[in-house]
Amino acid sequence: MEQIASFTIDHLRLEPGVYVSRVDRDPASGAVITTFDLRLTAPNREPVMDTAAVHAIEHLLATFLRNDEEWASRIVYFGPMGCRTGFYLIVFGECTPKEVLPLVTRAFEFARDFEGEIPGAKPAECGNWHDADLNQAHWWARRYLDNTLYAIDDAHMTYPGAE
Repeated sequence: MEQIASFTIDHLRLEPGVYVSRVDRDPASGAVITTFDLRLTAPNREPVMDTAAVHAIEHLLATFLRNDEEWASRIVYFGPMGCRTGFYLIVFGECTPKEVLPLVTRAFEFARDFEGEIPGAKPAECGNWHDADLNQAHWWARRYLDNTLYAIDDAHMTYPGAE
Protein backbone atom coordinates (compact mmCIF):
# COMPACT_ATOMS: atom_id res chain seq x y z
CA MET A 1 0.00 0.00 0.00
CA GLU A 2 1.03 3.58 -0.55
CA GLN A 3 1.95 5.57 2.52
CA ILE A 4 -0.63 8.26 3.26
CA ALA A 5 0.58 11.85 3.04
CA SER A 6 0.31 12.69 6.74
CA PHE A 7 2.76 9.88 7.60
CA THR A 8 5.41 11.42 5.34
CA ILE A 9 5.72 14.54 7.52
CA ASP A 10 8.79 14.39 9.77
CA HIS A 11 7.13 14.22 13.17
CA LEU A 12 10.52 14.48 14.86
CA ARG A 13 10.83 18.05 13.53
CA LEU A 14 7.14 19.04 13.64
CA GLU A 15 6.24 21.75 16.13
CA PRO A 16 2.92 23.26 17.23
CA GLY A 17 1.39 25.34 14.48
CA VAL A 18 -1.31 25.63 11.81
CA TYR A 19 -0.45 23.66 8.67
CA VAL A 20 -2.16 22.70 5.43
CA SER A 21 -2.21 18.93 5.63
CA ARG A 22 -3.74 18.43 2.18
CA VAL A 23 -5.92 19.97 -0.51
CA ASP A 24 -8.35 17.69 -2.32
CA ARG A 25 -10.46 18.28 -5.42
CA ASP A 26 -13.47 16.14 -6.31
CA PRO A 27 -12.96 15.20 -9.97
CA ALA A 28 -16.71 15.00 -10.63
CA SER A 29 -17.83 18.34 -9.17
CA GLY A 30 -14.57 20.25 -8.94
CA ALA A 31 -15.28 20.98 -5.26
CA VAL A 32 -12.14 21.66 -3.24
CA ILE A 33 -11.54 21.01 0.45
CA THR A 34 -8.55 21.99 2.55
CA THR A 35 -7.51 19.94 5.55
CA PHE A 36 -5.64 21.83 8.26
CA ASP A 37 -3.38 20.27 10.85
CA LEU A 38 -3.85 22.24 14.07
CA ARG A 39 -0.89 20.91 16.01
CA LEU A 40 -0.95 21.67 19.74
CA THR A 41 2.08 19.68 20.88
CA ALA A 42 5.47 18.73 19.44
CA PRO A 43 4.96 15.05 18.56
CA ASN A 44 7.14 12.55 20.41
CA ARG A 45 8.76 15.35 22.43
CA GLU A 46 5.94 16.82 24.51
CA PRO A 47 3.15 15.13 26.43
CA VAL A 48 -0.01 14.41 24.47
CA MET A 49 -3.42 15.72 25.48
CA ASP A 50 -5.54 13.61 27.80
CA THR A 51 -8.61 12.17 26.07
CA ALA A 52 -10.93 14.14 28.34
CA ALA A 53 -9.28 17.41 27.24
CA VAL A 54 -9.40 16.38 23.58
CA HIS A 55 -13.08 15.48 23.90
CA ALA A 56 -14.00 18.77 25.55
CA ILE A 57 -12.09 20.80 22.94
CA GLU A 58 -13.71 18.78 20.15
CA HIS A 59 -17.22 19.58 21.43
CA LEU A 60 -16.44 23.25 22.06
CA LEU A 61 -14.70 23.96 18.77
CA ALA A 62 -17.05 21.90 16.61
CA THR A 63 -19.95 23.90 18.06
CA PHE A 64 -18.15 27.23 17.70
CA LEU A 65 -16.96 26.61 14.14
CA ARG A 66 -20.36 25.49 12.87
CA ASN A 67 -21.88 28.66 14.31
CA ASP A 68 -19.27 31.17 13.15
CA GLU A 69 -20.97 33.86 11.02
CA GLU A 70 -18.22 34.00 8.42
CA TRP A 71 -17.12 30.35 8.21
CA ALA A 72 -20.08 28.16 9.24
CA SER A 73 -21.08 27.29 5.67
CA ARG A 74 -17.48 26.29 4.85
CA ILE A 75 -16.88 23.96 7.79
CA VAL A 76 -16.79 20.30 6.75
CA TYR A 77 -15.28 18.71 9.85
CA PHE A 78 -13.39 19.36 13.07
CA GLY A 79 -11.99 16.49 15.09
CA PRO A 80 -9.03 15.05 16.96
CA MET A 81 -5.94 13.29 15.68
CA GLY A 82 -5.63 9.77 17.00
CA CYS A 83 -2.18 10.58 18.40
CA ARG A 84 -3.73 13.30 20.61
CA THR A 85 -1.23 15.95 19.52
CA GLY A 86 -3.73 18.09 17.63
CA PHE A 87 -6.89 18.38 15.56
CA TYR A 88 -7.97 18.39 11.94
CA LEU A 89 -10.07 21.21 10.56
CA ILE A 90 -11.53 20.60 7.11
CA VAL A 91 -13.08 23.47 5.14
CA PHE A 92 -14.61 23.92 1.72
CA GLY A 93 -12.35 25.79 -0.68
CA GLU A 94 -8.63 26.19 -0.99
CA CYS A 95 -7.16 28.44 1.67
CA THR A 96 -3.94 29.07 3.53
CA PRO A 97 -3.03 28.94 7.21
CA LYS A 98 -2.93 32.76 7.26
CA GLU A 99 -6.50 32.93 5.96
CA VAL A 100 -7.84 30.49 8.56
CA LEU A 101 -5.69 31.76 11.45
CA PRO A 102 -8.21 34.39 12.68
CA LEU A 103 -10.93 31.71 12.81
CA VAL A 104 -8.71 29.23 14.63
CA THR A 105 -7.67 31.94 17.11
CA ARG A 106 -11.30 32.93 17.80
CA ALA A 107 -12.23 29.27 18.25
CA PHE A 108 -9.49 28.60 20.79
CA GLU A 109 -10.31 31.84 22.61
CA PHE A 110 -13.89 30.56 22.82
CA ALA A 111 -12.63 27.28 24.32
CA ARG A 112 -10.29 29.09 26.72
CA ASP A 113 -13.08 31.36 28.01
CA PHE A 114 -16.05 28.98 27.90
CA GLU A 115 -17.95 28.44 31.13
CA GLY A 116 -20.98 26.26 31.70
CA GLU A 117 -22.14 22.95 30.34
CA ILE A 118 -20.08 21.63 27.44
CA PRO A 119 -22.27 21.56 24.30
CA GLY A 120 -23.42 18.09 23.37
CA ALA A 121 -22.20 16.53 26.61
CA LYS A 122 -25.37 14.73 27.67
CA PRO A 123 -26.02 11.00 27.44
CA ALA A 124 -28.58 11.43 24.64
CA GLU A 125 -26.12 13.60 22.63
CA CYS A 126 -22.75 11.85 22.98
CA GLY A 127 -21.53 8.27 23.16
CA ASN A 128 -19.00 9.04 25.90
CA TRP A 129 -20.56 12.13 27.46
CA HIS A 130 -18.85 11.87 30.85
CA ASP A 131 -15.28 11.83 29.46
CA ALA A 132 -14.73 15.58 29.00
CA ASP A 133 -12.68 17.91 31.15
CA LEU A 134 -13.39 21.62 30.76
CA ASN A 135 -10.50 22.70 33.00
CA GLN A 136 -8.00 20.78 30.87
CA ALA A 137 -9.61 22.20 27.72
CA HIS A 138 -9.08 25.70 29.12
CA TRP A 139 -5.43 24.90 29.87
CA TRP A 140 -4.67 23.49 26.39
CA ALA A 141 -6.52 26.30 24.62
CA ARG A 142 -4.62 28.92 26.63
CA ARG A 143 -1.31 27.17 25.94
CA TYR A 144 -1.97 26.94 22.18
CA LEU A 145 -3.01 30.59 22.03
CA ASP A 146 -0.14 31.96 24.12
CA ASN A 147 2.66 29.72 22.84
CA THR A 148 1.63 29.33 19.21
CA LEU A 149 -1.27 31.27 17.73
CA TYR A 150 -0.58 34.76 19.12
CA ALA A 151 3.05 34.71 17.93
CA ILE A 152 2.87 32.37 14.93
CA ASP A 153 5.41 32.78 12.15
CA ASP A 154 5.74 31.29 8.67
CA ALA A 155 7.86 28.41 9.97
CA HIS A 156 4.90 27.21 12.05
CA MET A 157 2.57 27.36 9.06
CA THR A 158 4.76 25.30 6.73
CA TYR A 159 5.49 21.61 7.32
CA PRO A 160 9.15 20.83 8.09
CA GLY A 161 10.91 19.82 4.89
CA ALA A 162 8.35 21.69 2.75
CA GLU A 163 10.13 25.04 3.13
